[in-house]
Amino acid sequence: MSPDTAAAGDGTDRTSPDLSAALDAVRRSALQLLADLPRQPSALRIRAGELTLEAEWSAAEPAVATAVPPAPAGSAAATPAAEAVADSGQHFVRAPTVGVFYRAPEPGAKPFVTEGDIVSPGQQVGIVEAMKLMIPVNADVHGTVVAMLREDGAGVEYDERLIALAPLDAG
Repeated sequence: MSPDTAAAGDGTDRTSPDLSAALDAVRRSALQLLADLPRQPSALRIRAGELTLEAEWSAAEPAVATAVPPAPAGSAAATPAAEAVADSGQHFVRAPTVGVFYRAPEPGAKPFVTEGDIVSPGQQVGIVEAMKLMIPVNADVHGTVVAMLREDGAGVEYDERLIALAPLDAG
């Protein structure tokens, strides 16, 4: 038995607070590293001395270990509009990273956008909080907000649909 674990009365090992804190620090650092990358990688390898932690995922899976658990299908975190939105001709503003989605700059403030608003490319439409960092969510097309797909304060995954837009012609 290592010095970092102790046997519990039921025969299971319990992780020491020091080891738990160290593992939590590694997790936070890995999430921060992934959030800072311009695009999500397909693998992550962390080495500390003789210990190596490797994680790989397919292109279809989110590229991070979630700090915020995803909302179960049909949960209150998804708005009713999320199920009603059709893919035909719509553009989706997507989460830039794993975290918590906020519709307003601070609690009680007016939302960045609401259904029916017209947005321009580069306009901030929300925030994703990841590891105490506030990462802006910006529209990347000129369009009308058709539906807010995630509730304020909902946990989101990388590249998850947040807002449905009906693109407007540039001319």
